[in-house]
Amino acid sequence: MNEPQPEFALEAYGLEKTYRGNKKAPPKRALKGVDLQIRRGSIFGLLGPNGAGKSTFINIFAGLVKKTAGQAIIWGRDIDVAPRDARAAIGVVPQEINMDPFFSPFESLEFQAGYYGVPKSERRSMEILDMVGLADKRDAYVRQLSGGMKRRLLVAKALVHSPPVLVLDEPTAGVDIELRRQLWENVRRLHEQGATIVLTTHYLEEAEELCDDIAIIHEGEVVAHEPKNQILKRVDRKTLVIQPVEPLNAVPDSLAGHDAEIREDGSLAITYRFGKQSVTELIEKAKSGGLTIEDLRTEEADLEDVFMALTYSRGESSDGGDSSEDSAG
Repeated sequence: MNEPQPEFALEAYGLEKTYRGNKKAPPKRALKGVDLQIRRGSIFGLLGPNGAGKSTFINIFAGLVKKTAGQAIIWGRDIDVAPRDARAAIGVVPQEINMDPFFSPFESLEFQAGYYGVPKSERRSMEILDMVGLADKRDAYVRQLSGGMKRRLLVAKALVHSPPVLVLDEPTAGVDIELRRQLWENVRRLHEQGATIVLTTHYLEEAEELCDDIAIIHEGEVVAHEPKNQILKRVDRKTLVIQPVEPLNAVPDSLAGHDAEIREDGSLAITYRFGKQSVTELIEKAKSGGLTIEDLRTEEADLEDVFMALTYSRGESSDGGDSSEDSAG
């Protein structure tokens, strides 16, 4: 009989983490009672500025950071009540490239599989290496691999025990565009095979490209958690771009008082509040200013707009990334 699947892949209730202070710095409260539920089967994006608490949150589930308070559940298993079962349900791809340079990729996967107690008859080391494009590097020393290959090997290592939840912590940081696209393809393939993907990233276009649901964390608190399409609607501003027959040098007087500017290509961009200003009215005002319109379009808000509105409008967070934050205490 198959084990019933939980509604949520990861669950946090009142999750807190405070790093101990020292003579040079006071205690650091990295997570402030976070409540967050990540749907099974989703590609979930966890966004936030440096030092927001993203890696602290992930590392609590990975068993690398001990929480101060609250409850953390992986695939229906409380990390305090059933720690072994909980860890077996998650694979984590860390930010840092940290592996034995004298192992081959195949040996690295076999060792990792043994660590998780995967019987030899059930191991898929070559299948996984082939999936991440490292089959031809099976017997090379890890130290001989490029940075991009090492990052793909980290993904492979996280998959050896076939976890239903895969967490990628800044997986494409510092990699070139081609490798980023390859990693995106791997993420989609794993998702199609049934894995729940949790992605932390600084690349807003990455989250917009891949994710179904998104949460934004800022200064240890979740400030938004919604489906991607819904969260994009959090910013109620749109831009009407008018391409005139003749390029403009100045904004028509008829649009005085509006948020309008001339772009480098000579087009006129008017930013307005959706639902509170009429596009028809803006077009008529442009025409009354002597504008002959050749083409026009509207531009929607993207994740960067939402991110800025929900985080930096609250005041920029202190300097320092999550990695330094996690090393505290």
